[in-house]
Amino acid sequence: MNFFNIGLPEMALILVLALLIFGPKKLPEIGRSLGKAIRGFQEASKEFETEFKKEADRLEKTVNQPMKATLETPEPKALAPTAAETTTETESVGDASVESSDRPQES
Repeated sequence: MNFFNIGLPEMALILVLALLIFGPKKLPEIGRSLGKAIRGFQEASKEFETEFKKEADRLEKTVNQPMKATLETPEPKALAPTAAETTTETESVGDASVESSDRPQES
């Protein structure tokens, strides 16, 4: 039996020392609490491992999915009128003079 690289003689010595220090009445209680602590640590490590694997699988699926390449067409910007378009010109038609511009006129 090679538990934590401790052989059988070393394990027996540790148990005898524990029996002398804590006494026969406290030793089972200490063993129970130590067992509960080890069990809790094992459960926590398993839970951590499963969460880690879930996250790794999720990231792997995200990385392995092909990317969808789409081209976006830019929306035409509303062009601001240039200086030439905003100036009004005066045209003469017959006897009356009429103002005209490139902008649509309201009727």
